Amino acid sequence: MKLFRVIKPGFFTTVQDLGRHGFLKYGIPISGAMDEFSLQIANRLVRNNPNDACLEMTAIGPELEALRHMQIAITGGGFTPQINGQEVEMWQTLKIENGDLVSFGKVRSGCRAYLSVRGGINVPFVLGSRSTYVRCEVGGIQGRQLRAEDVIEGFNSARLLDFKVSVPEKFIPRFKDEAHVNVMLGPQVESFTKKGVETLLSNPYMITIDADRMGYRLEGPTIEHEAKGNTISDAILPGAVQVPPNGKPIITMQDAQTTGGYAKIAAVVTADIHILGQAKPKDIVYFHRVTLSEAYHRLLEYRKEFQIIERELFST
Repeated sequence: MKLFRVIKPGFFTTVQDLGRHGFLKYGIPISGAMDEFSLQIANRLVRNNPNDACLEMTAIGPELEALRHMQIAITGGGFTPQINGQEVEMWQTLKIENGDLVSFGKVRSGCRAYLSVRGGINVPFVLGSRSTYVRCEVGGIQGRQLRAEDVIEGFNSARLLDFKVSVPEKFIPRFKDEAHVNVMLGPQVESFTKKGVETLLSNPYMITIDADRMGYRLEGPTIEHEAKGNTISDAILPGAVQVPPNGKPIITMQDAQTTGGYAKIAAVVTADIHILGQAKPKDIVYFHRVTLSEAYHRLLEYRKEFQIIERELFST
């Protein structure tokens, strides 16, 4: 079933779900949404499964021609969506008619937005996921970002909803030019001096232009190593804070390589990684140390928030 024809692809638009889990040992990154919170809420607004595939838009949104009547939702950063040139609200269900033009204006906040379609986006299921990993041309639409004249397909089985829902204002995140994230000290923290650890935790770091789905290079005070900063290569997950010999940290993100030899001074807690997914070059990152028990508590609160939103959306 054809959903959209791509007129303009935007800066970097891909198909993503919650990622390709269980294949790190084979060298396959997790991929998936950079802001999984926004993707899951986009799906729930149209009563999809939380893991259904959506469009992830980065910095500049696409221009799409609707090829049928459907329902969509758009969440994430402030991308000022428009239908036939008329601005519409995000974080709610929207009805689209055959021939409608969906476009996006100036990005007011954040870096990424998510477009869900009732029933989900139909692309090949590769190793348990529909997510696009561009570096290896895996998943999504031919393993790449959208191009002009692509046709986005959906599923025939989904019936349109006969009601409209929107996320209550109190649950809609506000994205600023700084990100505060909780971290636990990393597995190679002994590779750094006490001063080096304090430097990370007490200073702001700016995201440089070298930032993409693989990771963010940061600029700020140099972190002091005990040695040269290299270790025997071991596993890497999204949220790892690596420090190469130059003392400038790197945060790994969803498309990160599966192993690496830079010492890891810290790891962003699972519940805060989506915050970084909305960060962009020149944004400031602050790191706040937490304990393991505090990290667990943060994760439980994060999951509980989804349950509360679910009840709010469909309580009537």
